[in-house]
Amino acid sequence: MEALLCKKLGDPASASVGNESEPSSSPIEVIRNYPIPQLNSPTAVRVKVKATSLNYANYLQILGKYQEKPPLPFIPGSDYAGTVDAVGPAVTKFKVGDHVCSFAALGSFASFIVQDQSLLFGLPKGCDLVAAAALPVAFGTSHVALVHRASLSSSQVLLVLGAAGGVGFSAVQIGKVCGAVVIAAARGAEKVQFLKSLGADHVVDLTNQNLTASVKGFLKSRKLKGVDVLYDPVGGKLTKESMKLLNWGAQILVIGFASGEIPVIPANITLVKNWTVHGLYWGSYSIHRPAVLEDSIQESISWMEKGLITIHISHTYSISEANLAFSALRDRKAIGKVMIVFDDMGRSKL
Repeated sequence: MEALLCKKLGDPASASVGNESEPSSSPIEVIRNYPIPQLNSPTAVRVKVKATSLNYANYLQILGKYQEKPPLPFIPGSDYAGTVDAVGPAVTKFKVGDHVCSFAALGSFASFIVQDQSLLFGLPKGCDLVAAAALPVAFGTSHVALVHRASLSSSQVLLVLGAAGGVGFSAVQIGKVCGAVVIAAARGAEKVQFLKSLGADHVVDLTNQNLTASVKGFLKSRKLKGVDVLYDPVGGKLTKESMKLLNWGAQILVIGFASGEIPVIPANITLVKNWTVHGLYWGSYSIHRPAVLEDSIQESISWMEKGLITIHISHTYSISEANLAFSALRDRKAIGKVMIVFDDMGRSKL
């Protein structure tokens, strides 16, 4: 099978992907004859992967800057979708040919992956597998954050930073499903138009607008006091600026640090303003609160079926173009999700 192997730490966007016959300086290499994984338990399921999603965590992991550091070499990758290829003798939930999606700590950047049936989610027939592969981490993260942690309601104002990115655009949509007033922040006219098409009530273009002034002007026009929930996958100076907009009793959802800078949230202001700060490391829910995670993904799949949320694919690449995929992610060219697609799909027009 084909697999993308990380043999050393480094920037996967820095050079063309190597292979067995043409090595390169890249930390990642495509192995064409990597062994197909075998079923490892009676309830194991082998999935033929159709598509796998790129998340910022995958990029950080290959750089060696993620909180979890697997031993080298490893196959990166997290969420994916595909078709059941083989099942163990005790599997009751799935049969060969079923369409499924899931996520893993590692291993989805390969044409086959094996997981226990308890970790797989069935998909309706006719479902777009490339779109479904983009759902678990991005929408799962935002669903757990907004629905389970912040209990976002229709009476509240949600501010989403990095709103055109992989998790940001999911937060905008889930915010609208919850009935909240959604303010989105991004950079560039194309991203602004995209976020408006998702139903954002107000979009701030950070390339030419001041976040505080723009949001305060919008809040005043709606006779709203401030922001009740801050969804922050960016960090850095933007977090500090956003705190000027928060209501008394607001909630801050710390999702990640795409800016590369970890912000400081002053404890004294948190005390005076009665803020709640939620750290949200979505992957750890599979260990500590698996039922919450399962409910989150199941409801996200249901919303996708009903058309309440839309999976926007910005770029698609083959596995041999993984460096270009990571470059699109690193350089913030993506509007929505970046995907690695096996078989018949090529690169997107973007």
